[in-house]
Amino acid sequence: MLKYQKTNDFNEIVYGRRSIKVYDPTVKISREEMSEIIDQASKAPSSLNFQPWRFVVIDSEEGKEKLATLAQFNTDKVLSSSAVIAVFGDLNNYEYAEEIYSQAVKHGYMPQEVKEAQLNYFKPLYENMSDEKMKDIVMLDAGLVSMQLMLVARAYGYDTNPIGGYEKDKIAEAFGLEKDRYVPVMLITIGKATNEGYQSYRLPADKTTTWK
Repeated sequence: MLKYQKTNDFNEIVYGRRSIKVYDPTVKISREEMSEIIDQASKAPSSLNFQPWRFVVIDSEEGKEKLATLAQFNTDKVLSSSAVIAVFGDLNNYEYAEEIYSQAVKHGYMPQEVKEAQLNYFKPLYENMSDEKMKDIVMLDAGLVSMQLMLVARAYGYDTNPIGGYEKDKIAEAFGLEKDRYVPVMLITIGKATNEGYQSYRLPADKTTTWK
């Protein structure tokens, strides 16, 4: 097992991150520490600050074994990890709008009149939005929080791997969520790597960027 420590070194967090295939199965992450990681990741931006991401942390052996049957090409990652974080997008995210904006007013982040104007305009818009359009919003926002979660995990000394290959049509119900409300985004395995992982080539900016 590699002895990574907590770090605030931005270069180490970004350039040291690898997609890890096998973890040390003896390493456990406390639910308190996992909650800290999720709280910090949730500073990611989202449309109207409605924060549509929802997490199911699968850290029991029983839960990981159930998940492994839904992610058969990623069984080793799932079973050896400390936990797997299933990221979902909540199509009914607007139900938390009142709480989010009221707390923003309470903490002095937003004037009361702005809260009222935002809620009066945007909440009905979201309530009447088609599932297809809402899915586009929550997938974008949940993607932002997922990347941030992986970087925060690295800062805490852990390793991760995003997984898109699993049975998305079954996972919500398998873990007690409403299938029609919660859209699966990705799985993120987390734990301590048994090796440094593989470096990979990235296209430079002059291959991926157009200037106008």
